[in-house]
Amino acid sequence: MIIDILHVLTTVMIGLYAGSLLTEAMILVPYWRRMEPAEFFRLHGTMGPPLFRYFAPLTTAAVFLSVIAAIFGGFWQILAACLCVTALIIFFLYFKNANQSFADHSLETADLPSELSRWASWHWLRTVIIILAMVMSVYGLV
Repeated sequence: MIIDILHVLTTVMIGLYAGSLLTEAMILVPYWRRMEPAEFFRLHGTMGPPLFRYFAPLTTAAVFLSVIAAIFGGFWQILAACLCVTALIIFFLYFKNANQSFADHSLETADLPSELSRWASWHWLRTVIIILAMVMSVYGLV
């Protein structure tokens, strides 16, 4: 019974994470890419910290719960956990430094469009990975 609740909670958390990433990909990223560099850097200073405060606990909860569910689950939960951990690794391999370059304006203005394009590509990869993790977690429930 407790294991079933854990699996449902894990699936819900991964689903919230997937939906949040999808929303960011479909709404925020296109908006950022249309902005003038000065406006983007100004807005990032305002939006970056709240976005981090939103995504950090959500990401942590999804990864943590998926790993715990994998310990007590089967193949689908293990696969979901591996995908969640992969998305977390991508954050540390790319997003941490990229986001910091936006925050401290260490990125040249001329390089912003190509960096935002690269950021969007990596974000879509992470979004697809988490959507797949959600599907695997749902499969694990049924």
